[in-house]
Amino acid sequence: MDRTRLQQLLARESAEAERRNPRSQAAYQRADHLFGRVPMTWMNKTAGAFPRYLDTARGARVTDIDGHEYIDFCLGDTGAMAGHSPAVVAEAVRSRFAELGGATAMLPTEDAEWVGAELTRRFGLARWSFSLTATDANRWSIRLARAVTGRPKILVNSYSYHGSVDESLIVVGPDGHGTARPGNVGAPCDVTLTSRVTEFNDLAQLERELAHGDVAGVLMEPALTNIGIVLPEPGYLEGVRALTRQYGTLLINDETHTFSAGPGGCTAAWGLEPDLLTIGKAIGGGIPAGAYGLSAELAEQLLDRDDLDLVDMGGVGGTLAGNALSVAAMRATLEHVLTDEAFDSMAKLSERFEAGVRAGIDTWALPWSVSRLGARTEYRFTDPAPRNGTESAGAADTELEDFLHLYLANRGILLTPFHNMALMCPATTEEDVDTHTDVFAAALAELVG
Repeated sequence: MDRTRLQQLLARESAEAERRNPRSQAAYQRADHLFGRVPMTWMNKTAGAFPRYLDTARGARVTDIDGHEYIDFCLGDTGAMAGHSPAVVAEAVRSRFAELGGATAMLPTEDAEWVGAELTRRFGLARWSFSLTATDANRWSIRLARAVTGRPKILVNSYSYHGSVDESLIVVGPDGHGTARPGNVGAPCDVTLTSRVTEFNDLAQLERELAHGDVAGVLMEPALTNIGIVLPEPGYLEGVRALTRQYGTLLINDETHTFSAGPGGCTAAWGLEPDLLTIGKAIGGGIPAGAYGLSAELAEQLLDRDDLDLVDMGGVGGTLAGNALSVAAMRATLEHVLTDEAFDSMAKLSERFEAGVRAGIDTWALPWSVSRLGARTEYRFTDPAPRNGTESAGAADTELEDFLHLYLANRGILLTPFHNMALMCPATTEEDVDTHTDVFAAALAELVG
């Protein structure tokens, strides 16, 4: 690839983004009272000099304050996988908050049992509890794993994503052993004191780490997502389950992103049998919500322990967790929006997206690859596709990624800003997918034609 040509095109698209978005740029420059000028510092992860500012969002469409409408394949990085403000969820939230009230009354609602039963139907775990984020669900699952096993350490895959959980911010270093993930902010201690790490798809490395006998739980995504989609090789997940059982370690599946694989995520699609399962973002239809499920055996073990304070100060739960508003949103989303039928349609659209991207790559014989996980597709700047997180991190190309993101955004298409990921929602159409195919092909023609 001609890097000089790439840099010229990137400069052109950056200038066009500034020309097209004067109101967003001005809003960003005025934000003197925000840390990093944005509500959360990760919002600065955007191609160009400033983020676009939201005006409206409905279904698979987003409009910014400069009046530009976008086909949204980002969908809140999974948080809006149900589409933006689905009507049935909006009505459930309005009714709960405006008519019934009591959104945070610290009292249970009957909706909660419905949601728990539906999550059991989808994922197989027998007992459920709620949080506001998947990060909290992961933190609480880790505490439960430590409590029931009496072991101190948590094992994760290198470059996996589990929110801001301290124990997960560890990667495999050049020597093959764990080291702090670069850029981690304010670590409370050396992460190797709390955690072990292995490469995804490496069973030998996993057994080596589990053999120490100090791992309470393996917290893992069934497929890596936030470092780019990395799919499991045949037999890998079965091997993980066998090894965790052999070494008396609990298995925690984080399905927050891999929920895209189907109505029950990878756990149902691939017949997995975790001891705990965590999920967040999408199940609330855009309202903050998360959940963690436990096997019947594990739930009974924990509830039988009179030395564990699961009610007050034991460190599991939060005042707003399981609030009536979030639970109402979860019920409406799972019952009416992210249905089994919706996932079938979303997966077919994702297949269409994958085929369009692959056609563009093949036209120019680029050494790139495409990976798909149900309703989620991603293209990578390497071929073959990475088989673990370290390989995936090494395949990053910031200039190329920024060019493609800006090129698409300047022509009305949004991808997830962290990588080249496109997610389908129930409101996405074949025309939306085909528009991306056409614009992606035009970008490649300018880049390498």
